[in-house]
Amino acid sequence: MKKRYSAWLLPIFAIAVTIVFLFPLYWMIVTSLKPEGEIFRSPITWYPHTIDIKSYTEQLSGSSYNIWSGFKNSAIIALGSLVIATVLAIPASYGLGRYKFPGSRIFLLLFLVTQMLPSSLILTPLFILFKHLGLIGPTYWSTILANATIGIPFSVVTLRSYFAGLPKELEESAKIDGCGTVRTFFRIMLPIAMPGVVVVMVFSFLFAWGDLIYGMTFISKESMRPITAGIYTFLGFQSTSWNNTMAFGTVSIIPVVLIFIFVQRYIVSGLTNGAVKG
Repeated sequence: MKKRYSAWLLPIFAIAVTIVFLFPLYWMIVTSLKPEGEIFRSPITWYPHTIDIKSYTEQLSGSSYNIWSGFKNSAIIALGSLVIATVLAIPASYGLGRYKFPGSRIFLLLFLVTQMLPSSLILTPLFILFKHLGLIGPTYWSTILANATIGIPFSVVTLRSYFAGLPKELEESAKIDGCGTVRTFFRIMLPIAMPGVVVVMVFSFLFAWGDLIYGMTFISKESMRPITAGIYTFLGFQSTSWNNTMAFGTVSIIPVVLIFIFVQRYIVSGLTNGAVKG
């Protein structure tokens, strides 16, 4: 009897949770397709009675905000942060996962603590540091480095579990065949851990793509700020253009959706393997 109930209760529960999480996305898309008057109609309309795509044509034409420039800026920042976070996290996580040394657990704990720190807490220290380095102004470097500080702890913790779960016999066999430590890492260990590497690359990209606070604080030139800063174009002092705001949000998440569509297989396998190993 319990098995019979669980056979249909679990799918219903899963569908309910999916609806709860997807409803904000649905509401954003629906609101972006409504005329301004229908958005505030009472009672609420759950779908657009009159479809208005004017907000989308304004986004793509750049009449209200140059969204293509925002895409370019966010892509530069996100890809730069991805490269830095991945290149630094892979050897660090390999060392923490494969070798035991005094203080290794404390070192890992420090990575976990830095991952829990909110961006607003480290904003002022980073601003002072970047100002002394001359990185505040019309440059992407300060924002790239700041976003990399978010991606590196997550990448190290995730890949450390992945590397720690790989069998020691792989390294021993490579040494017997004459491979050194570096060659073993690049020829054997890294290719096997590639699903985990893809996961940390994707999340490092997403962390930087969704950044607002660093881009607004460190980049002084408005035309170089990320796409998330464009939301302020539609937020007025007395009123807000909600259909344009929602259309802007819908267009800006398209790269994120495409990434998950094409690499979801690697994300699922990478997170699953990294969660059960180590």
